Amino acid sequence: MEIKTKRLIIKPCTGELIEEDEDIKPHIHHYLEELEIDQDLLGWGVWLVFSQTDEKIVGDIGFKGKPVNGIVEVGYGISPDAQNEGYATEAVEALVNWAFQTGKVNKIIAECKKTNHASIRVLEKLFMDIVEQDEHMVYWEKHIFH
Repeated sequence: MEIKTKRLIIKPCTGELIEEDEDIKPHIHHYLEELEIDQDLLGWGVWLVFSQTDEKIVGDIGFKGKPVNGIVEVGYGISPDAQNEGYATEAVEALVNWAFQTGKVNKIIAECKKTNHASIRVLEKLFMDIVEQDEHMVYWEKHIFH
């Protein structure tokens, strides 16, 4: 299973995709442990984002678990050396579309800090709606019919 975009290849994270000597982020390590217990998490956790030109990992995106009542939360992070290239927007848009096409999701939610202007721009470009704000965070959602 993989998603191809204009510049990226996005694959669900598995232990086979991670090099043994790579510095694995804690959320990826936790996801791989959970995946060993529940194979149905594949696709509903971490996905790795590869550049098509050199097949190098430029970041990771994904969902924070399987759909619950048709809702999943998306999260993303792009490596500092690959930021400001539009990769986050391209990757998250592709993953959101994939989730809606599964027929298991009718709403995607997201959250980010009010000070995270890059993340806010990504969510705005994806036409996600702000549904709530507090002192520190902005909460977003996008419905399948949007």
